[in-house]
Amino acid sequence: MRLFSRVNVPFLNPAAQFAALRTDILAAVEGVLAKGHYILGPNVAAFEREVAAFCGAKFGIGVNSGSDALTLALKALGIGPGDEVITTPFTYIAPSESIHQLGAQIVFADIDPRRFTLDPAEVARLVTPRTKAIIPVHLFGQAAPLDELAKLGVPLVEDCAQAIGATFQGRPVAGQGVLGCLSFYPTKNLGACGDGGMVVTNDEALAKRLKMLRVHGIERRYFHDIHGYNSRLDELQAAILRVKLPHLAGWNARRAALAARYDAGLAGLPLDLPTVGVGNSHIYHVYAVLSDRRDALQAHLAANGVPTIIYYPQPMHLQQCYADQGWKAGDFPVAEAVSRRILPLPMYPELTDEQADHVIAQIRAFFA
Repeated sequence: MRLFSRVNVPFLNPAAQFAALRTDILAAVEGVLAKGHYILGPNVAAFEREVAAFCGAKFGIGVNSGSDALTLALKALGIGPGDEVITTPFTYIAPSESIHQLGAQIVFADIDPRRFTLDPAEVARLVTPRTKAIIPVHLFGQAAPLDELAKLGVPLVEDCAQAIGATFQGRPVAGQGVLGCLSFYPTKNLGACGDGGMVVTNDEALAKRLKMLRVHGIERRYFHDIHGYNSRLDELQAAILRVKLPHLAGWNARRAALAARYDAGLAGLPLDLPTVGVGNSHIYHVYAVLSDRRDALQAHLAANGVPTIIYYPQPMHLQQCYADQGWKAGDFPVAEAVSRRILPLPMYPELTDEQADHVIAQIRAFFA
């Protein structure tokens, strides 16, 4: 049943952020175009320093995307055929895809049922002498249990695509593992106007290797010391992101305030609301509830001006591209159960209180 309302709630609204920063963004873009330095220019170098400092790391290496950040990070560690890398089946394909692209073996571990990040007990069970890295995904904006994972003695490659600005035990994510990988996809908490990514690290040797890997394996032009890639953060995107970075903390605070509003408005309903892990600060890239009536609730919201998108309707181990790996339904029961029940709600800093209250009202109406 459609309930009368004139409130429209976009699921995402990147254009609203541009509108607020239009003058500064256009000035930054014009500055790049006027100088004519379009590849690995001064904005990329400055943005690398700024993001590294923001993440509590010494070095930042801008790359083409968050996916490339993961691939180049594993490549920098020397991972290849015969090696195993453990990650989660409940996330976007980028972590497992990066492992596959290097010829290594993907090893999935199940997740915590409330935080949706890797279950360290499951990871510990899967570590072997061939395990060369663990990719903990800081899903939806909060950290995986880095302390417990670090005890396993395997290098951590943090996937922070959804978590820039989040902290674990008072320290920023990305700078706690051996390498931290960031995405600046337009819908991320710090989003470009196109693709972009970065690897941060405290290891100078790894930073040097990553800078070579992103530009065809060169340290000096036309001298190729290793096989590399063409994966460079664009100077225009870096200029835009430099305008946005000083606003990130405020945007993340607004997301947290909206999450608190959702928490209060949805209390008492037959829903599982987001859980914040001990020692975590959550930046709510995604605010997702769990419901046994997920599909009916989603249809009701759509009929009443609240579109939603499900992250992630099918865990990675059940994707067609991995059909030859032998995984089957039931292998990772927690990830599979969450995928059947999860429903992310609209969440971005420009979401108004009125819009959030409309989402809450429609959910309460559904259960009434």
